Order: sequence, then C-alpha cells, then structure tokens
Amino acid sequence: METEATTGADTGPNFWLLKAEPDSRIVKGKDVKFSVDDFEAVKTSPWEGVRNYEARNSMQKMKLGEKALFYHSNCKNPGIAAFAEILKEAYPDHTAWDSEHPYYDPKTKQDDPKWFMVDLKFVSRAQHFVPLALLRFITDSASDSPPAGLEYLGDAGVAAIKAMDLTTRGRLSVQPVSEAAWTAIQQLASTGGWDELDLNPKKKSPAKKSADTADRPARAAKTKAKAKKRKAKGSDSEDEDEDYQEEESDAEVISKTTSARRKRKAPDDYQELPPTRRRAKASSQE
Repeated sequence: METEATTGADTGPNFWLLKAEPDSRIVKGKDVKFSVDDFEAVKTSPWEGVRNYEARNSMQKMKLGEKALFYHSNCKNPGIAAFAEILKEAYPDHTAWDSEHPYYDPKTKQDDPKWFMVDLKFVSRAQHFVPLALLRFITDSASDSPPAGLEYLGDAGVAAIKAMDLTTRGRLSVQPVSEAAWTAIQQLASTGGWDELDLNPKKKSPAKKSADTADRPARAAKTKAKAKKRKAKGSDSEDEDEDYQEEESDAEVISKTTSARRKRKAPDDYQELPPTRRRAKASSQE
C-alpha cells in the first residue's frame, strides 16, 4: 500500500526540524529530557515517542542523509541548538508497545504498527544559538527586509523565515523546513548579529496588567481544556512550547494565590467556635 512516505520523493532535497526537551521532565517515573549536550554525547539517537500523526507522517517521508535542525522546546529559551542528519529511515517505534515507556500506546499492535521513528545523527552545534524569540521578531516585523545587523539574510531569507511552520504552527514537534529557510537558519547560526536587537516584548501598561489578571481564571480553564483535548486525541507528547508554558504559568499564579488565601485563614479551632465568637476571635487575630 502506498503511504505518504513515498509522496514527493522526487521533489529535491528535504530539510526538517525536530524538537526535544532540554530540561528535566518526569513522565511515568522516567526523565524525558534530551538536550543538545545529551545529543552530542551519544552522537546518534532514535527519535522515539512521537504520538502525533502529522509529525509521524513527516518522519515517514525522511530519507537517508537529509538534514535536520535540532530544536530545544518546552523550556525558558526555546530555539535551534544544533544541526543533524537522518541516519536511518522510518521504522516501527517499539516503545509504543512497552507498557513502562512514558509514551506507551495500548491501541497500537506489533503486527500493525501505528507509530514510527527515525535515527538521527548529531552533526554540529549552532555556533550561535538561534532563539525562537529572534525568529518571531523577524516574522512579526512589518518590513520584508532584514533588521539591522542581519542584512546578510536578504529579503529572501526574511520571507523564508516568515513562512516557517515553526513561526506559523509552532506546536508541531516534527516539521518540514524549506531549503531557503534552512539556508537562512544556517546563516543566523554561523554569523549572529542580533545582540543589539530588543527581542523581548514591550512591558505591559498597568491597565493591561489588570485586564490580564482578571482574565487569568478563564485562561487557566482554557489551558486545562486544551490539555484534555490533546490527551483525547493522542497528541504528540513532545508537542509543547513556550505558549503552553505561558498559559500554564497563569494557572500556577491562581494556585499560589489560592494557597496564600488558605494560609491566612484562622486556626483549626476557629471553625469549632459559635458564629459570634468566630468573628470576635478573627478580629483579635488581625
């Protein structure tokens, strides 16, 4: 049966981006951390644990020797940390059948595998780490020309970055990269030049902060609903980024606020007093 892996085989060289988490995160008692330091140390690694159909389909299209960007995701400073190469084409991901593996999938069968993985070889570190903040800075710019210090990108490089799935569909953990975008990323990684750019968002006004605070419960509920939806769809466990972290931090703020309010409550014996004495005891403690 023909699969998507055979589609577009003669369209020329393909380039890819694969995400990994550089910070420790425990899933089913195991740390899923895999940083550029880890990758450089092992030199080659199977790319197991992908549980998203679109990401899986991309891996099935990968060919031996094709190039890839190694990306730090779900961390404080996400971005492109290294360059890699496809060492082995897609084959069944056996971790899906391992009940002790963090990304075990009881619905897949060994004689009819649903999930696949590739082997990736470490090639080199990016001489200059290319942060997502920089790529978004370029993407969000109203100008089609490169910003000061990055003139070497040219208009074509800027256009390629603006069209990247990374900046338009950020959550997907395995994604194709155009040859023009690959070239632009290589230029950024080898040349740098954005130290003088202000990549941080502008500080919010007091009014904006108040509005954001009022919206926190709604955003926290929305984040929880999204998480349930991703789980129900069997979404990619690696498929998280800084947007999710930002929403999650709002929920954490609410949790901390609730905890603080609980700490301000009167001692346990306060609840055992009659209503009138409760008020008197609380007043004396304030």
